[in-house]
Amino acid sequence: MQFTHLHVHTEYSLLDGAARISELVSRAKELGMTSLAITDHGSMYGVIDFYKECMKQGIKPIIGMEAYVSQRSIFDKSTARDYAHLILLCKNETGYKNLMKLSSIAFVDGFYYKPRIDYDLLEKYGDGLIVLSACLAGDIPQFLLNGRYDDAKELAMRLKNRFGEDFYIELQNHGIPEQLQILPELDRLAKELSIKTVATNAIHYGN
Repeated sequence: MQFTHLHVHTEYSLLDGAARISELVSRAKELGMTSLAITDHGSMYGVIDFYKECMKQGIKPIIGMEAYVSQRSIFDKSTARDYAHLILLCKNETGYKNLMKLSSIAFVDGFYYKPRIDYDLLEKYGDGLIVLSACLAGDIPQFLLNGRYDDAKELAMRLKNRFGEDFYIELQNHGIPEQLQILPELDRLAKELSIKTVATNAIHYGN
């Protein structure tokens, strides 16, 4: 069965990623994978190097980013550090252009501890993007961890209404207790709203 890593941090995810792009792509090829994503935290710094390396090694590159998303407007810069994670993947050239737009806005207008976007901006520049609900640091998983199922459902419905079949509930299992706690709730949410699920692993290859 074919598997593609869709949640991947490289050396450009500062203080988090340990995988050098050349080694990452080489390892994917060794494992017989035909495609691979790049989803660094809050930036697109590595996408050109990643694209070139994938082309050189015959791997389909999937360009993306793990965005920092504020529940409030990015112009609301209070004392609270307000941001959650959300995986954005480019479906086509329109998506790539919109991802660049969102990344630029995040740094120029939204930077507050991190380069941030908000859900209104995502809806405005969402054409051509595929959205995954992200890891434990995503808003939907956080709502579930805090017993706020209705809030998780409301946000999932908002994203489904905007992205349709291009919105997925992301499932991860690294043996972390919090992940195991919310997996049944994520499955319940996906079934209730008829949203497809996708399994990701966020493995860091390399030394």
